[in-house]
Amino acid sequence: MQLAIAGSAGLLMTGAGVAAEATRREWGSGLEGQRKADRGDGTFLNPIMAGDYPDPTILKDGDDYYMTFTTFESYPGLILWHSRDLVNWSPIGPAITKPMGSVLAVDLCKHNGRYYIYIPIVATSISTFSGRSRVFVIHADNIAGPWSEPIPLEITGVIDPGHVVGEDGNRYLFTNGVQRVKLTPDGLAADGTLEKVYDGWKFPDEWLTEAYALEGPKLLKRGDYFYMISAVGGTAGPPTSHMVIAARSRSIHGPWENCPHNPIVRTVDPQEQWWSRGHATAFEGPNGKWFMVYHGIENGFRSLGRQTLLEPIEWMRDGWFKALGGDLSRPLRKPLQLADQSHGFALSDDFAKNRFGLQWNFHKPQANEALRVRYESGSLVIAGKGTSPTDSSPLACVAGDHAYEISVDVELGGAAEGGLLLYFNDRLYVGLSHNGTRMSTFRAGKIDRWQENAPAMRRFRLRIVNDRHVVTMYYSRDGQPWTRHGLRQEVSGYHHNTGGELVSLRPALYSGGAGECRFRNFSYRSL
Repeated sequence: MQLAIAGSAGLLMTGAGVAAEATRREWGSGLEGQRKADRGDGTFLNPIMAGDYPDPTILKDGDDYYMTFTTFESYPGLILWHSRDLVNWSPIGPAITKPMGSVLAVDLCKHNGRYYIYIPIVATSISTFSGRSRVFVIHADNIAGPWSEPIPLEITGVIDPGHVVGEDGNRYLFTNGVQRVKLTPDGLAADGTLEKVYDGWKFPDEWLTEAYALEGPKLLKRGDYFYMISAVGGTAGPPTSHMVIAARSRSIHGPWENCPHNPIVRTVDPQEQWWSRGHATAFEGPNGKWFMVYHGIENGFRSLGRQTLLEPIEWMRDGWFKALGGDLSRPLRKPLQLADQSHGFALSDDFAKNRFGLQWNFHKPQANEALRVRYESGSLVIAGKGTSPTDSSPLACVAGDHAYEISVDVELGGAAEGGLLLYFNDRLYVGLSHNGTRMSTFRAGKIDRWQENAPAMRRFRLRIVNDRHVVTMYYSRDGQPWTRHGLRQEVSGYHHNTGGELVSLRPALYSGGAGECRFRNFSYRSL
């Protein structure tokens, strides 16, 4: 099977990468009802990436900007996005396709004309390496790929790499902690051992945070100084946890001086719109203006995950910088006014084109998961796996709206069971499915004990409405009117603080049992 995505060989076989401009033409413009940052009046309103796009790493490459995010155990992963105005973003494709473990916060950089992504992977049951975590690198001569196979750097036990070239011309990675290791000139191996180089900035103990958690160091050179921007406070827990701090040094070897204005960004009041803001990268934007990108949790919508925020910054006379956006609840001026800017792509999918790695990603797949899937006559056919969504590796996509509805046509083959879900992880999901004989509804990751009768059927359409955390489910048989099915459910608690994973509640397709399910006409509509 061959599925046309931009990336390297692995879970899904691919050819050469697709150019960013061609990608924008293919997917068109607009999210068709999904939340957009661009207000169309010269301003934008955060988030610039609505939904679960955490730990952003951004690269300025001439007039182009590229960004990717943590994707954990969703594969294909590390989807690359392109923009010129920092507000409207279009997907290029995934940089990794072969399941290796849980992908945490990466660093995207360019050195001597070549692109690199430094990738920390936490070992899972499918990993071929032992130990808690290991840092890998992939590289490409074109941002759209093909990307190399992941190369182990023999750096273990750390996460959150940040690449920088020192005043000595050598390449280094900084990691959580903050530790540092020298790299070989080609950037493909460690040239030494990790050493502790920075203790961080200590906030008052009475501040309500999840933990101290010094992590996510991102480095840049400006003028006479190297600047290191880090996160402390923990990414979940209380709303006032995560924050952005800065330090600087005249040498990559230190000593590091903490910014007297720390924290640069922090949620100080749970009434603010954006909580736990952190994991920032500072960079030069269009027209010489400077910005930070980082993630935050939307007040009242933890289930959407950590969303990507853009904030202008200003350099001061003392050589430090300050954030200008406040709590980011108000519109801000766009960095650049450009006509004909595309933003994302429509989630609605007739399966005439495949969108693996752009829209659809397997959750916790095995190495051969792609063998379950084929495109056929405008439909997506998925072989059954497991006995419930818990052990089925559903196919999921990121949603960023407060209220939306999803629906899909399902046709059962053999002894299959097909369903439509709102899926957080293999322990926490809601939805409904049918095995040809009976309908099942799911609540909190289990079959609901309260079940309604539904007719036996092999072809049907399923629909789920998520209206600001209130979920209502429906089915339709052979084009007949919708029938509401099961109990209404409230899902505001489907997030990390209760579910134990830093992901989001996502629309998903479920194919279980011994046969296969044919899906057609997936529809996503913002309410």
